[in-house]
Amino acid sequence: MFAPAPGYTADPRKLILASSSPRRSELLNAFSYQFIVREPDPTAECGVCSRETPPEMVARLAYQKAANVIEKIDAGIVLAADTVAECVGIVLGKPESREHAREMLRRLRGREHSVYSGVCLWDKETACRSVSVDASRLWMDPITDSEIEAYLDTEQWVGKAGAFGFQDGPPWVHLKQGSATNVVGLPMELLERMLSSFRP
Repeated sequence: MFAPAPGYTADPRKLILASSSPRRSELLNAFSYQFIVREPDPTAECGVCSRETPPEMVARLAYQKAANVIEKIDAGIVLAADTVAECVGIVLGKPESREHAREMLRRLRGREHSVYSGVCLWDKETACRSVSVDASRLWMDPITDSEIEAYLDTEQWVGKAGAFGFQDGPPWVHLKQGSATNVVGLPMELLERMLSSFRP
C-alpha cells in the first residue's frame, strides 16, 4: 500500500493504537512500528459542536479516543487518530448506509475537497500529551451516476470518511496537495515528527 522513504527508521517505542481501523494498523505495520491495539469505547467518538471547524473536530475526537484508552492501561504511549473529509463547508465522516455513501460521492464529484486527520499521543506514566492535525487536498473527477453505483457495489466505501478509500486506487480521485497517508487515516509523516519531539 504505502512504504517509507529509503533510510527511514521507525521510532522503536511500542505504541498502543486506540483505533479499530485496519487501515491504521496496516500503515503502522508498513512503516515498521511496534504496536498493540486497544479499541476505544464507541462513546469516545461521540459529540458534535456546531461551531467547530473540521480541524478542531478531529483534534478533539483524537484526544477523546486517547483519553478513553489511557484509562484502560497501566503504562505506555497511546496513539489515537480521527479523520474526516470536508467539501464546501460540509463535514463528511463515515457513511451510515449505501444511500448515505451515494449522497457523499455525488457531493464530492467534480470538486476539490479536504481531508483532515487529528493525531494524539499520550504517555500514561507522565501524562505528557501532544495533539496535531494534518490536511490534504484532493480532486474528484465528475464521475457519472453509473460509475458511483459500480463503486458502491464493491462496498469499498464502508467505514471510510467521504465514502471512498484512497488506498484502493479509484482512478477518479487525485491527491493535489499534502500527505497520501493522511487521506487513508493516519498521516505517517506527521506521526514521525510528533514522535521525534515526544520525549516524556
